[in-house]
Amino acid sequence: MASLLRLPSLLSPSKPLLRRRLLAARLAASAASRGQASASAGAAAAETRGGDREGQVTPRSADFNAWYTDVIAAAELADYGPVRGTMVIRPYGYAIWEAIQDYLNVKFKETGHSNMYFPQFIPYSFIEKEASHVEGFSPELALVTIGGGKELEEKLVVRPTSETIVNHMFTKWIQSYRDLPLMINQWANVTRWEMRTKPFIRTLEFLWQEGHTAHATLEEAEKEAMQMINVYTKFAYEHAAIPVIPGRKSRVETFAGANRTYTIEAMMGDKKALQAGTSHNLGQNFSRAFGTQFMDENGQIEHVWQTSWAISTRFVGGIIMTHGDDAGLMLPPRIAPIQVIIVPIWKKGDEKAAVLEAVDSVQKILKEAGIRVKVDDSELRTPGWKFNHYEMKGVPVRIEIGPRDVTNKSVVVSRRDVPGKQGKEFGVSMEPSILVNQIKGRLDDIQASLLQKAITFRDSNIVDISSYGELKEAISEGKWARGPWSASDADELKVKEETSATIRCYPFEQPEGTKKCFMTGNPAEEVAIFAKSY
Repeated sequence: MASLLRLPSLLSPSKPLLRRRLLAARLAASAASRGQASASAGAAAAETRGGDREGQVTPRSADFNAWYTDVIAAAELADYGPVRGTMVIRPYGYAIWEAIQDYLNVKFKETGHSNMYFPQFIPYSFIEKEASHVEGFSPELALVTIGGGKELEEKLVVRPTSETIVNHMFTKWIQSYRDLPLMINQWANVTRWEMRTKPFIRTLEFLWQEGHTAHATLEEAEKEAMQMINVYTKFAYEHAAIPVIPGRKSRVETFAGANRTYTIEAMMGDKKALQAGTSHNLGQNFSRAFGTQFMDENGQIEHVWQTSWAISTRFVGGIIMTHGDDAGLMLPPRIAPIQVIIVPIWKKGDEKAAVLEAVDSVQKILKEAGIRVKVDDSELRTPGWKFNHYEMKGVPVRIEIGPRDVTNKSVVVSRRDVPGKQGKEFGVSMEPSILVNQIKGRLDDIQASLLQKAITFRDSNIVDISSYGELKEAISEGKWARGPWSASDADELKVKEETSATIRCYPFEQPEGTKKCFMTGNPAEEVAIFAKSY
C-alpha cells in the first residue's frame, strides 16, 4: 500500500465551498434581476460591470490567495479531489494545458525529440543509486509496499521524476556513439508528497512533460540544456504573455543530481516568484550511477552526458496569477481555449430567428479563418449573466449580435482586457474580410497588451541593491532584489532564513562592468535575483 502521510486539503473544504455557493447565489440573483437586453443596447446593459460582478470573487488586493482559489472555482478550472492534496482538472482547465502541450509538442519534434512513455512505478533501489538524488527527493516520495494482497520484495516509488528509470533503459539501448544522441520526451503524471498545497502550483500529483537526452560530449549536453530553456522562454513570452527571466540556479537551488540547473522565473500578481520551467545539465552523474556507457569512435568506453527538462501544470497557475483581475481569469488569446464568444440578444420572439441566423453566419466566418469561437445561444441565462460568465473564464473577445445589428449588418466587439465602453467597438461590419481582420487584429492587440502590462509590472517591482540592508528592505516590501553576489552557500542560506527569500537565478542578461558582492564586499562576476517564491 502507499505510505500514508496527512496532508492539508488542497482547497479548504469550508471556504471555497462557501464561496462557490455564494457565487452561485449571486449569479442567480443577478441573472434573475436582469431581463433580456435588446440589440446593441444589450451590450450597454453590461456596462454596469462593477455592480454586476461585485462579490463574485474576493478582490485580488484584499486577499490574493483567496482570489486565486475563487477564480479557479468560478472559472471552472479545477476542483479538489477526494484524496487530500490532489486536484481534479476540469475540462476548461485541461484545455489550457492542452494548448501548452500543442505548442511544446511541435517544438520538441522540431528539435529532434520523440515522445514515449515510462512506467509510473520505479524500484526503490533505482532512487538509491544516485546519492544526491535520493537525498533531495526522499521527503516527497510515495512508496508502494503491498501489491496483489502481498508484501512486495522491494518497495516501489510512485514516479517523482524519471531520471533513474530512464537511465536504466538508456543503459540497454545505448552501446555505441552511433546510438547518440538519444532524445526523448514523455507526457506523464508525477507524485510528490507535498505538505503545503496550492491548486496547480503545488499538489500531491500533477501533470508535466519531462525530456531526457543522452549525448557523447559535455558540450552537446550543455547546448541541449540551453536550447530547451530557450524553447520555454519563447513559449512564455510569445504565447503565455509571461515575461519570464531566464537564468542559472545557484548551487543551493540546483536540481538534486544535476551539475547545472537553468530556470525561467516569473513574477506573479502578488510579486512572488514562480519557477515556471527548468532545464538541467546532469553531467555524468546518473550515467555513472547506472553504468550508461558507449563506445566512442576511437573504441574507448565512455559514460554518456545527459540532460532533463520539464514544464508542468503549475504553468496554468502562473497564467492565472499573472493576468487575472477582480473579474476573474484573463487569458492570452494564443492559449485561450475559446478566443471569441458570441452572445445573441433578442427581446421579442419574432426577432430570434434573424438574430440566430446572423450569429450562425458570423460563427462560420470566424471558424473558417481559424479562430476558436463559441456561441452561447442558451435561453436559460440572460445576456448579462453570459457577459459576466465568459469574462470570468477569461475569453479574450466577446461579440454581441441583436436585432439592430442584424439590420445594420454589423456586430459589437468587446475586449476582455479593457473594461467599459473604452474596450467596445460598435458597428463592426459582418462582411467576412472586414470582420476577420478586425477580430484577428483585436486578438493580436490583446496578446501584446497583456505581455506589455506584465513587463511593466515586473520591471517596476525589481529593485537594484548594493547592500544586505537594501535587500531586506526590498524583500519586506514584497519586491525582487537584484544585486552582485559571490558569497557562500552558507550566506545564501542565511538570507533565506532571515528574509524567506532565495536566489531565483543568475540572469543570463548581466550588466557590464566591475561588481562588488553586496553581502561580503568581495569582487562578484554576476548579479543574482532574490525573491520570495511559491
